[in-house]
Amino acid sequence: MSALIQRVKKAPKPPQHVQLCSKAVVSILPVAQIAIGAAYLNECPREHYIPIYLVVMGSFSLLLTLLSCLPCAQPKEGSTNFLHRLCTGWNSLVSAFVFCWFIAGNVWVYRIYEPIYVNNATTADIYCHKTVYLFAFWTITLFYILLMAFLVGGFCVLFCFLLCGRADPDD
Repeated sequence: MSALIQRVKKAPKPPQHVQLCSKAVVSILPVAQIAIGAAYLNECPREHYIPIYLVVMGSFSLLLTLLSCLPCAQPKEGSTNFLHRLCTGWNSLVSAFVFCWFIAGNVWVYRIYEPIYVNNATTADIYCHKTVYLFAFWTITLFYILLMAFLVGGFCVLFCFLLCGRADPDD
């Protein structure tokens, strides 16, 4: 068992260009959240926190991605200096904030489902621009879809490991 833990700790890192490309791809959604939230900042009087939610969520998600690029985020083997502990603490604090902000965004977005998308004289205070609302709705919903897919996939892999373990009579 300890040999397995040692191999996991010494897992090879992907090449630098692969890491850079993956961080660029991961940054696309936060940049889109910032852009759409800022562009439609005053376009959702029904729930004025939705565009703010998008801007803040995008900003802090981008901050988390940038923090993972810092050299103090990847300590050298066996060293835990003050800078590494500071980076880890800051990363944990930002992650906790993003989690709480995500829950708040769920409340703001799902509470008004489905708003009036048309802004006219009779619906001036109760409409929400279709682009900003649907973007916030589907980014949150996509998170839940991906979470469920990973959970189901993980349970399937675990089930296969259990089946393979029982099928081997030598163990």
